[in-house]
Amino acid sequence: MPRVLVYGFGPYRHFKENITAKILKGLPSRDNLRTVIFPVRFQRKQFTEALKKHRPDVVLGLGQSSRRRIEIETVARNRRRDDPRGLARPIRARGPRMLPTTLDLRPGRALGRSRDAGNYVCNYSMYVILDEIERRGLDARFGFIHVPYSYELSKAARLIGQALNRLTRRYGESSRKRLVTSCY
Repeated sequence: MPRVLVYGFGPYRHFKENITAKILKGLPSRDNLRTVIFPVRFQRKQFTEALKKHRPDVVLGLGQSSRRRIEIETVARNRRRDDPRGLARPIRARGPRMLPTTLDLRPGRALGRSRDAGNYVCNYSMYVILDEIERRGLDARFGFIHVPYSYELSKAARLIGQALNRLTRRYGESSRKRLVTSCY
């Protein structure tokens, strides 16, 4: 079974709760599954330390969005913006302009695809993790899914659970046991 790390985020700005933290708290416990709820901060070390600690084969990030549907992010951009009114600046000076995600997530009818994760901490986490995987030569796949804050929690959890089941089968499951049998 592949080692899987799934992360989400805690509250931020005017959001007292984050749907990604709720989803993670509802995932059943499994030997090969680790979850982390990060504070919403531009802090490289929190993401790189999670990679070092858990040594995952698969990393799935979850972020809260204001969009209407759940979307799979396909690229991380080398830009961040602390203040929504400020100018975007690079995450890593002289780093690649963008990094493609490496996890084969298939959206199906319920999910969309996006090529713009924004300028905030979701995109920042994506870029930092993909950059760390590449620079350290890690054998890990990475993907990211944005979940609207207003999305029905049980439906979102079910979709994430189904994605984890497919990923486990695709990236090394040797038995017929499923990583996630039910959510909520």
